[in-house]
Amino acid sequence: MDLNLDDSNGDGEELDSLPIRELHAPRTPFPGTVRKKAYIFDGHGKYYIKEWNITEGKDNEFCWYHVELPKGNQKLSKSAQNLISVLCPPLKLQDILSLVSNGPFCGYVDGALVFRVNSPGPPSSDFTFRISCRVTEHSVITVSLGRVPRLGFSPVNQSLLWEIPSVESPTSYPGGQREGEGIVIREHVLEFLLTMNHSEEADNPVPRSVSNLVVHIIDTHVDHLQDVVTNLEIELDSVELDVDRGSLTLKKQMLEDRRFPKMHLNLQRLLQVITHGEQVFPRVKEKCSAKQWFTIEDINALEELIGRLRRLKENVGFIINRVTAIQAGLDSWQNEQINRKLYYISFLSMIFLPLSIITGVFGMNVGGVPWTGQNNPELRDGFRNVILLTLATLFTIFICFIFPAVYRHVASWRRQKTLKKTFFSSRSFLKRAAAVPERSGYLRL
Repeated sequence: MDLNLDDSNGDGEELDSLPIRELHAPRTPFPGTVRKKAYIFDGHGKYYIKEWNITEGKDNEFCWYHVELPKGNQKLSKSAQNLISVLCPPLKLQDILSLVSNGPFCGYVDGALVFRVNSPGPPSSDFTFRISCRVTEHSVITVSLGRVPRLGFSPVNQSLLWEIPSVESPTSYPGGQREGEGIVIREHVLEFLLTMNHSEEADNPVPRSVSNLVVHIIDTHVDHLQDVVTNLEIELDSVELDVDRGSLTLKKQMLEDRRFPKMHLNLQRLLQVITHGEQVFPRVKEKCSAKQWFTIEDINALEELIGRLRRLKENVGFIINRVTAIQAGLDSWQNEQINRKLYYISFLSMIFLPLSIITGVFGMNVGGVPWTGQNNPELRDGFRNVILLTLATLFTIFICFIFPAVYRHVASWRRQKTLKKTFFSSRSFLKRAAAVPERSGYLRL
């Protein structure tokens, strides 16, 4: 069953008496509102929908209250107000703040174990993950940002993974119609299933204890991160093929859209979430191992989930290196295109430079320009004077350019001359010292 359901506003006693597989609550018509759902487990593999009253179970029973905050451009204070409206009373303000605040946390708040993995990114981003949990011996309260896939439960006999598949043919009927001995699965459904490295909701085992439920919540969070990483790998593979076979227009479009810098930023956000989980979940395992109601099997399951997170972190690091390499290749290609255009411009300037010099020389507004018929004696020296002034300017510029090289050469020559003079002086001093006879009664130093 999906967790994205409306509040249970019916009679509480009637809801408690009916199993969840017999209830079909409608989805909320307002996607921007807070969604909540309450379950009660009997401890023997069965679960029911109960009314929203934030109470704990008795004996072997335990309750689960899940709140789904909407994904949107809303402030953190608005999320806190939404939690206050659905969880208070009996929760206090310190409980609300421990569940909704950003950053990693694991500790005891008012006697209950609270842990959260909330990334501080924008809530509307697909790479912002927030999951927090408040655990007691007979109840669990969870808060998530948006829907967490496969967090709920469905009947096992409704799972598509347990069906015998059949190849789609032109005579098959739409909508997954059975053909022969198997069910026909569409291509887009297969593409979706190939991105999953785990079971769907229909295959989730029903928790028999609070420890099973805590492991299930953390497991679905890790599965959600794994799905995002798998989709990124598939997208990156297709992008690499497009870049290798892409045209000039496609590469320009990728550079203008800043596709890889945006992907790099999303990967950094994802890496931050994984790092938060790597910090929090070992502390959760340490604190839960001291609880009598937390089984050894679930402790081992938490250890396996921590190992999955570490491997996932390494995988994200490899993806970041691939994105960096592709971006470097595009930058190199862009620089090559710019250099080629500059080469063409330099070639054209080399062609038109003599023409511009000739045009400038014969277009001067002075007298005495050759081959123009200007024979006025008073103006015939104007062209010669301008040429001499131009040559003097060029000579001055040339001197300014070669002066540093000449200065370095002279300084080097003077340095070498000084070193040679010092060397010969030291040799002559040693010769004179060797020629002086030693005095008796004194030791030569």
